[in-house]
Amino acid sequence: MATTSDATTSRAAARTQAAMRPKRALRTWEVAAISVGFMGPVMAMSLNGIGVAGLVGPQVPFTFMVAFAGTLLVAYGFVRLTRRISHAGSVYALAGSTLGPRAGFFGGFALLGTYIFFAACIAGACAVFFEAMAAEIGWQLPGWAWLVVMAAVTLAALALTIRESTVTARTLLGIGLVGIVVMLVLAAIIVIRVGVGAAPVSTGVDLSVLLPGAAAPSAIITASVFGFLSWAGFESGTSLSEETQNPKRVIPKAILLAVIVAGVVYVFVMFAQTIGFGTDEAGVAAFAGASSTLTTLATTYVGPWFAVLIAVIAFCVAFGALLSVVTAASRLIFALARDGFGPGALAAQNPQTGVPTRSVIVTVALVAVMSLGLGLLGASSVDVYYWYATIGTLCMVVAYGMTAVGVIRHTLTPDSRIRRWELVFPVLGLGYLAFVYAIQVIGQQAPYSYFPWIAGAWCLLGLVIVLARPKLAERIGQRLILEDPE
Repeated sequence: MATTSDATTSRAAARTQAAMRPKRALRTWEVAAISVGFMGPVMAMSLNGIGVAGLVGPQVPFTFMVAFAGTLLVAYGFVRLTRRISHAGSVYALAGSTLGPRAGFFGGFALLGTYIFFAACIAGACAVFFEAMAAEIGWQLPGWAWLVVMAAVTLAALALTIRESTVTARTLLGIGLVGIVVMLVLAAIIVIRVGVGAAPVSTGVDLSVLLPGAAAPSAIITASVFGFLSWAGFESGTSLSEETQNPKRVIPKAILLAVIVAGVVYVFVMFAQTIGFGTDEAGVAAFAGASSTLTTLATTYVGPWFAVLIAVIAFCVAFGALLSVVTAASRLIFALARDGFGPGALAAQNPQTGVPTRSVIVTVALVAVMSLGLGLLGASSVDVYYWYATIGTLCMVVAYGMTAVGVIRHTLTPDSRIRRWELVFPVLGLGYLAFVYAIQVIGQQAPYSYFPWIAGAWCLLGLVIVLARPKLAERIGQRLILEDPE
């Protein structure tokens, strides 16, 4: 139990924190835009169904429904804990306030790895989609052009993210909405044309794809891992807790809104893609063999001009995702520096906007070095995308797992207002995360077999730091803000 002095200190810190919030505080839909922007729905729907189709055949929509359920189980811990904890550190604060400062630092360090590796990955994605856009338009690019693209998008990300958070959020919202609308228009056209028999496939609107069908349960669960990655970063809006008015209401609503909106869109778009390719053997093979499903189907069902539009939007959405992940990473670096880890200069905020400008600059610099460095060493833009995505995913599972353990621990405390029967949600979520990690590790070939070691080394470094510097953990414990229960 906290002492009266501890409680007074906590309330004083909360008042100071509230006073530092920018005048134009973020609202629910703006925070949700950060999370949706991180997920990059058009990117996810262009690429993530391909591997699923190869494993489960036409049961892709059902598999995404399973992934949707798994994501909700994982999101439960974030929704529950952000109702009572307001902190820019996301997992760092959520795990630290429930499991102790050492666990908080470990979880936060794992999440920092997630954000930094994902930021470099998405810089690569911007180059991948720019090359695809150029191919659709008919431009002939030199082999080194993608390096220039990555350099340009990182500089543009810096220019936008050092401004007030509402600017970033509204930019992401605009990009995301256009992308989602165009994608849904394409999906609707596919469903209508297939439904009226005006499609190049003869299998019709096959509703059986929304059921398990003949696919083995083990294959569906395994394939759902690919689907789950489409929600990666759903919690990124929590990093803006201290730039949000009434965060204990706004942040949990924004997280849940982002997960549900993405889930509904994903399932519908995957349904349209599956029946658009056809649910027979030839259709499944075409789905599993596509390089970008949205552009392929856009050419087939609307025309080459719509494929160009999709390619342009995919690039813009990738850039939006870069803005989102840079925002999340910089806020976590700011939170760690403020609590004693890293140079104190990184804890400075712009007094007018509330943006931690120096942390943003450091984040963008790291992204540039990692993405461009790998390219200069001979990797391709696709390599930058997939290699860093895999490492980031492994760190993400560790970070999410810490939050799940944290909410379990909190539920079991005497003063918790969470009902004991709700333990089933974080326990199942933790089991699902363990399965996701195992799928990313077992049976992988080089260079992917090396990535678990890289992610493990990053997380181990966080553990070594906090064990070697016990005074750091003590300072973290003093600074973590644990507000009154909901």
